[in-house]
Amino acid sequence: MSAVRDDVRAPAETGVGDDAGTPAGLVDLRVRCMVCDATYPGDRPLTRCEACGGLLDVDLALDGPVRPEAFGVGLPPVLRSSGVWRYWSLLPALPEAAIVSRAEGNTPLYWDDRLAAYAGLGTGQLGFKHEGHNPTASFKDRGMTVGVSHARAVGARIVACASTGNTSASLASYAAAAGMPALVLIPEGKISGGKLSQTIAYGARVVQVAGDFDQALALLRQLTDAYDVYLVNSVNPFRLEGQKTIIFELLEELGWRVPDVIALPGGNLGNTAAFGKALGELMRVGLIDRLPKLAVIQAAGAAPFAAYHASGYRAFAAVVAETVATAIKIGNPASTPRARRSVELTQGVVTTVSDDEILDAKAAIDRAGIGCEPASAASLAGLRRLVADGAIAPDATAVGILTGHVLKDADAVVSYHLEDRDDAPRPSANRPVRVAAELPALERVLADALHG
Repeated sequence: MSAVRDDVRAPAETGVGDDAGTPAGLVDLRVRCMVCDATYPGDRPLTRCEACGGLLDVDLALDGPVRPEAFGVGLPPVLRSSGVWRYWSLLPALPEAAIVSRAEGNTPLYWDDRLAAYAGLGTGQLGFKHEGHNPTASFKDRGMTVGVSHARAVGARIVACASTGNTSASLASYAAAAGMPALVLIPEGKISGGKLSQTIAYGARVVQVAGDFDQALALLRQLTDAYDVYLVNSVNPFRLEGQKTIIFELLEELGWRVPDVIALPGGNLGNTAAFGKALGELMRVGLIDRLPKLAVIQAAGAAPFAAYHASGYRAFAAVVAETVATAIKIGNPASTPRARRSVELTQGVVTTVSDDEILDAKAAIDRAGIGCEPASAASLAGLRRLVADGAIAPDATAVGILTGHVLKDADAVVSYHLEDRDDAPRPSANRPVRVAAELPALERVLADALHG
């Protein structure tokens, strides 16, 4: 063990620091425990409170109002072109030399009345913020630019994560851009081929763990407790700072008009945690004057937070997760306390949807020409469920978060459209048509296509 410890040196010994080994530009950066309020310097890779073990938040000094027209003004091109770093005044001020950016963010906001009708909402009342348009095709890039940049700033030599797919692809890409080695733990045989292909292609060292995501993360936390390995899962408070910018950019696109509801998938609950922090900070600096209701949607087979919420937060119990939506196939979410805080802050709601509901909603999003991975479609399926149950009014305005690109899980598309369920195709299945190599056969297909 000592040989490994000598090789994986303490972060203060390398990096963007001064001659004394103190990371430059991090003197005033601090993190705060959300449980006991203890504070620590932000110049080391701390992911839990040393006093009580609680989760940490980056403690930002947000004094006075922020003018929205000032976002991006005066920043160097690498920061100004990023849909994360352009919100510099609302983020931890890391040394510019440490920042690793790939122009992440800048994602589209789509409006489609067919999807509004599917959810039970009116014309012009439902939009989708599509985070699948990030560089590695998921929202994870927003958090990774901040996490990997902080890793560089504190002199980390290796970055690591446990992942069901998207985090691993994002970390591998940003670590490669930073010239840093990356270690990725994945649950063996339980992530999509597309996500695994990205991770391998970008050069990360991939370790397949004989267990699920929760076991992989627990194992990795043992490693990072024992060695100087920088952990970039959502327990890392700096990663969530990047994910806050989904809310910043969304509300800026809406002219700072707050929708009634923001719906998002709930897996490890990092986005739920980040969104609540973002909304609270926007209130503090005067950019918004009311809070939307957060609607957190979990797959029925991976819904420990929904059960915790339904119990009045009396007792949390982890579950053995099982769902086709692999990106949210998590039975013991690491950000549960932060997510509870966000839901309580926004008087939000939590619900579950079945795998069939997720896949049918995904088919609707795909057929609208937008497309998404299965976990993303939980946002639409959940809105449909909440409107039908009366938890969301049919005249409410809502935005759903689509977390990943349609090609993140191509196998799910093939399975839905080509494989029979109970000896019958799904109602929305779009099967290829096989014809003879002759014009009349093709003409019949053309007629069918034109007449629906």
